[in-house]
Amino acid sequence: MEIDKPVSIEGTGAAEQKEHLKRAPTLYLIILFKLGKGLLAVFLAMVLYFQPASQLPAEYEQIMDRPSVKQVFHYLRIHPENKFFMHLAKQIANATDKEVRVTVIGALLWSLFPLTEGVGLLFRVKWAGWLAIGESAFFVPVEIYELVKEFSWFMVGVAIINSLIVWYLYSNRERLFHHHHHHLQAG
Repeated sequence: MEIDKPVSIEGTGAAEQKEHLKRAPTLYLIILFKLGKGLLAVFLAMVLYFQPASQLPAEYEQIMDRPSVKQVFHYLRIHPENKFFMHLAKQIANATDKEVRVTVIGALLWSLFPLTEGVGLLFRVKWAGWLAIGESAFFVPVEIYELVKEFSWFMVGVAIINSLIVWYLYSNRERLFHHHHHHLQAG
């Protein structure tokens, strides 16, 4: 006589979940993009924090004169003499120590969004998926507005990436962010 006893499907559920996680390479690219964006903002904030405002114009010029930076700009078809970079150079030249510190705080606060999104997406947290969708969707009209003002292939790329992130996460939200509930099941 066989006795029916409750069987936990945790082992099977873990295997299914692990297999399920392998089927989301695009999600991992989005996670890397979000974490990279957040870490870059933290890095830039730390660099700015340790630079006196009086040295920023010289540092900016040195960075812009590096062959590797020029090569990247050439590859992305970004002209360092365009309006954005000229405005940036002017802002840097007129920056005070207080303004630099405010910028550092702003960059650190802003970095919390992509870092939170990246970590949340890594753990497949549903609210992080919605946060990433909302943040990416928010910037698409801003990027289109910038493109209308001044065309740039870089902004086209950013707008396309953000649009693809919104589309992918929204289209696959049920598959990517559903939670497994472990129930006891009769054998």
